[in-house]
Amino acid sequence: MSDKRLVHIVDDEDSIRRSAKFMLTTSGFAVETWESGAAFLKEVRHVETGCILLDVRMPEMDGLEVQQTLNERGVTMPVIILTGHGDVSIAVRAMKAGAVDFIEKPFEKAVLLAAIDAAYARIEERGDKEARSGEAQIMLGKLTAREREVLDGLARGFPNKTIAYDLGISARTVEVHRANLMSKLGVRNLSDALRIAFAAGMGA
Repeated sequence: MSDKRLVHIVDDEDSIRRSAKFMLTTSGFAVETWESGAAFLKEVRHVETGCILLDVRMPEMDGLEVQQTLNERGVTMPVIILTGHGDVSIAVRAMKAGAVDFIEKPFEKAVLLAAIDAAYARIEERGDKEARSGEAQIMLGKLTAREREVLDGLARGFPNKTIAYDLGISARTVEVHRANLMSKLGVRNLSDALRIAFAAGMGA
């Protein structure tokens, strides 16, 4: 595994693959090239995480179809769409489907590098979020099932009386569970407890 940031170039034009690869490798990136969306999708489960430069107009599957398939398969690598056709409607569709950016060919180096920086910022942000979620799940593992129910009620914005009614227990018992769960989580106030709950996906 390389320490360099990886970029997957998916484009059916050999000249674009070669020129983009040269531009990126001389800028310090690791690069993998793919001559079609179908070829990339076939191997995507086994490739190293990076950002994807995805051409719109390709035979077999166009870029938007590839992007949709990646979304359906739960592949979360950020996508930058490449087009030579300045098609605004395609840009809008790509961005709605989660593309980081949309670049027209021939692209300027500075524009491409800025888009890749934005894509990697998204990867790092997601990594931080997943790490926080993992830590929160570990902390919630210290709680009893009832304490988790009380915390979930608090995360939904319910007062103690509503939580007590929903769980069929007294408001006083809710207060006891609330004090216990805060002690187990090592927090002093409700806002800190809620941060842990939200990171773990509670209160949805």
